[in-house]
Amino acid sequence: MPLVSTAELVSTAAAEHRGVAAFNVITLEHAEAIAAGAEQAGTPAILQISENAVRFHGGGLSAIAAAAAAVARASSAPLALHLDHVVSTGLLYAAADAGFGSAMYDAAKLPYEENVRATADAVRWGHERGIWIEAELGRVGGKEGETPLDAHAPGVRTDPAEAAAYAAATGVDALAVAVGSAHAMTERTAALDHALIARLRDAVPVPLVLHGSSGVPDDEIRAAVAAGMVKINVGTALNSAFTGAVRSFLANGPGVVDPRKYLAPARDAMAATVAGFLGLLRPAV
Repeated sequence: MPLVSTAELVSTAAAEHRGVAAFNVITLEHAEAIAAGAEQAGTPAILQISENAVRFHGGGLSAIAAAAAAVARASSAPLALHLDHVVSTGLLYAAADAGFGSAMYDAAKLPYEENVRATADAVRWGHERGIWIEAELGRVGGKEGETPLDAHAPGVRTDPAEAAAYAAATGVDALAVAVGSAHAMTERTAALDHALIARLRDAVPVPLVLHGSSGVPDDEIRAAVAAGMVKINVGTALNSAFTGAVRSFLANGPGVVDPRKYLAPARDAMAATVAGFLGLLRPAV
């Protein structure tokens, strides 16, 4: 199936008052697992590659992007390709030639006015090329190399009035907001501020994005979507499933050296995790 745009998947989900999940791709097995999980669930999904993943692959975007796009095109599920948490403008500019229809430009660490200017420039660049741009306002902590951040500390969460002004000033197509989740959580214990999500939904004219969804329990995700979240980002949960399956296999077969033997169950575990998250986002019947 041809690649579907992130813009189409997110706008359709928003119109239908449901969520759409975006899963982080690090290896080819991640991409294959996301496609398999989406096919199992009968649901669209977004494959997203972060700047950290690009760095892992030696700083070059083209190879991992081409692999993920090839997997998506071979799938029977509607899949989009998204560049996530881009800090480098050079990498952002590479997105157009690498087949991405969307990118998340991350200027959240900058002072507010600098964030607005940098993000508005990224949006202008993207819209001239038909690229949908997501940004972040607030502090969703937990990224590798960052100082640990309490998701409930004062000043961390996104202010609805500021978010509305930010969306208007930058022209972004979607906004990631801080509402109680954090990146890289390996336990699903995050408690979200659903009243704040509803206030942000009413204040912000573009779809809302929940980062750090791996640490959010099922009921909290369902409630977040009901309150107004649309794009639901999942990364660490796939890595936990992958690594757990590899550990289990090698514990029972320490002499195995063929990576296909343990990568296959790891891929299957990620696919089951993908299907599980996608099942949470179906519209209520």
